Amino acid sequence: MRIILLFLLLSSIGLGVLGSCSSVEIIDKPVVFNQQRRELSLEYMKTRYELEKNEPVINPQMIVVHWTAIPTLQESFEAFRDPLLPNTRPDINSAGALNVSAQFLVDRDGTIYQLMPETLMARHVIGLNHCAIGIENVGGTENTPLTKKQLKANIKLISDLKEKYPGIEYLIGHMEYTLFEGHPLWLEVDDSYRTEKTDPGYNFINDIRASTSEFDWKPLPEKTN
Repeated sequence: MRIILLFLLLSSIGLGVLGSCSSVEIIDKPVVFNQQRRELSLEYMKTRYELEKNEPVINPQMIVVHWTAIPTLQESFEAFRDPLLPNTRPDINSAGALNVSAQFLVDRDGTIYQLMPETLMARHVIGLNHCAIGIENVGGTENTPLTKKQLKANIKLISDLKEKYPGIEYLIGHMEYTLFEGHPLWLEVDDSYRTEKTDPGYNFINDIRASTSEFDWKPLPEKTN
């Protein structure tokens, strides 16, 4: 009942209900967001970011673009669907039992799926989940490179999100997340908790930036060490 009330509240005040981007066609494909995922999300925010909240909501200030490194839509969705992190992720399970996810998933044909409301926290980027909307793209392997249709879909979706949430100031690729260490938005408490990322590739993220340059994104912080 509490989860239902939360979704109704988000809807009533215009905070990121599924399928809410007005100018982009989006298909609802929600992950399981039950009481367990809610509690795991709140625990993650408390232990990783020292944020005490009644509900796992975020104020979007950043968009992070990813690839799934999984070849199909359904397999990618299955990786995000359940609340609990599977045993196949020993690289990040020490940081909490909450499964990874994102607010959006883009198939290789450019179809956009919304997995979670935009203002519910998803675990997709170390240190920044509390302020970041995540966009996952199916593929990214040698045999399934990201496509031009995915690029166009990301540009449309990101443009719509920026217009809806003017407070979004940064657009980054997942591989750029560590540039924010020491930045006011960076809240990860464990200096040893990092993973190396290469997604979604510099060509892909730079093409998106070039095509959305009218939004005057803030420059990324410079690496200090």
